[in-house]
Amino acid sequence: MRFTLLSLVLSAWCMASWAQRPDLKQLYQQIDEAIEQSPNYVAAYEERLAGVTANLNRCTDPSQQLVLSRQLFELYQGFNNDSALHYIQLFIETAQQQGLRMEADHGRALLARQCSAVGLYTESLGILNRISSDSLRGDALRDYYLACMHVCGELAYNTTLPATRSDYYRMRGLFRDSVLMVSDPQTEAYLMCQEQQLLGQNKLEEALQVNDHRLALVEPDTRDYAIVSFYRNLIFSNMGNADEAAYWLCQSALADIKNAVMDQAALIELANRVNADGDVKRSYRFIRFTWDCNNRFNTRMRSWQIAPILNVIENNYQNELQRSTRILIGTMVAISVLALLLLLLLIFLHRRNKLLNAARQQVHQTNEQLRQSNTQLAQQANELSALNTQQKALNAQLKALNTQLSEANQVKEEYIGRFMSLCSQYIDKLDNYRKMVNKKMKNKELDELFRISKSTELKEKELEELFENFDSVFLHLFPTFVTDFNNLLQPEFHVQPKEDNRLSTDLRIFALIRLGIEDSSKIAEFLHYSVNTIYNYRARTKNGALGDRSRFEEQLKHIGLPEPAKVD
Repeated sequence: MRFTLLSLVLSAWCMASWAQRPDLKQLYQQIDEAIEQSPNYVAAYEERLAGVTANLNRCTDPSQQLVLSRQLFELYQGFNNDSALHYIQLFIETAQQQGLRMEADHGRALLARQCSAVGLYTESLGILNRISSDSLRGDALRDYYLACMHVCGELAYNTTLPATRSDYYRMRGLFRDSVLMVSDPQTEAYLMCQEQQLLGQNKLEEALQVNDHRLALVEPDTRDYAIVSFYRNLIFSNMGNADEAAYWLCQSALADIKNAVMDQAALIELANRVNADGDVKRSYRFIRFTWDCNNRFNTRMRSWQIAPILNVIENNYQNELQRSTRILIGTMVAISVLALLLLLLLIFLHRRNKLLNAARQQVHQTNEQLRQSNTQLAQQANELSALNTQQKALNAQLKALNTQLSEANQVKEEYIGRFMSLCSQYIDKLDNYRKMVNKKMKNKELDELFRISKSTELKEKELEELFENFDSVFLHLFPTFVTDFNNLLQPEFHVQPKEDNRLSTDLRIFALIRLGIEDSSKIAEFLHYSVNTIYNYRARTKNGALGDRSRFEEQLKHIGLPEPAKVD
């Protein structure tokens, strides 16, 4: 009765708060921001780990050592697998030294559960076979059955033999029944097993009621909240409620990031969903973050799960990036050609204007000579005949010059008209090209757009200008890039470009990395170098890093960004 009443209260509360929920776009934005803040969450978590580790190192009381080593195991469970295994083994050794057999077997059960969670199934079975369940009581017996249940479920999921799968699922059901028998119905272990059992029987409404109860027992934005939210996503997915499932999947991913969980599960599923929705950049950001987290958690099983998804998403991301780059390069080449033609036309018209000015000056001088001749004609009447002859000659010369001026004016009018026409045509062509590109991009006719804009005739001619424009724009965006880049290197590895407002090859490689182009094959394609050459540049530069060379490129990406706010 109390359980049903609690479910009704939770359902009413969920309905009342529905209008206050953020939509998926807002949740995705929150996850993006959480990923940006992830180094701060990890630093705070490492500080917490360091405090407990320091207490353990100073501790001399065996009973307190058991408590602290168990606490460190639980803290490292989702953060670093190697450290988690180390501290649970330390817990077992300490219990054995004190003659605490049940505590040692309890630690072995926890060790077996951790091994099965990271894919070490043979090791997990070997550890469980060395434990006598008759010697266990209370939480130790419950955790033993949980470990057995978990490894049977994992083996059933991963086997390809139907008969073997059925046997493992049957054994998992038996161990689940054992957990339910020895656990308090109000505990998380009991509720989790009950929910999984109902979910497996497709009793979704009942499973959701149990999940409501679990949700009421955990604090928001905790790791337990992330686990419960993930199971809630599974229930709604089986119900066919995709929006509700996506909401709880986002909640689980957010809680994992904020709690510095490196064993990501929710974000992997979310990356798949976002990629299916067509948001390639965001899905790539999510899956790359989970890959980096898994490298820190250090398990092969999660890498095997992530690798196929990462390959699909990365291929989609690179294809999208290539299409955008090709369109951009084609547009830049077309604009460059038109600008060059306009420049040549301006030079031609400038030279014609100079010829017209010279003709005007010559006409002016001729008119001055004619005025002087007329004055002399009035004063020297006795030379009228000769002057008339001279005047006729001057008139003939003037007529010829007037003819030249008329022709020059016609040339001027012709080329001014031609210039205005060409300018208008080039403006129309540029606008039509823009409209065509815009129309085809709106219609998603990217293949047709690529066919139209494909050109290799000016590739070699424009490559140097492309690099110059890239250097200019990049240094405009990041004016202190060279200084900041050198600040990450030892003095003997500093790089200075030969020309102002230009980048050297190694600076240009890391400028592309700063812009988010990390794939060496893409950098090599852009700069027209071999992939090995790019690898050698990157390796040589990172060898000269002031700090950890593995974090050099990560530090490079923060050049030009504001310092992240500190979290208390």
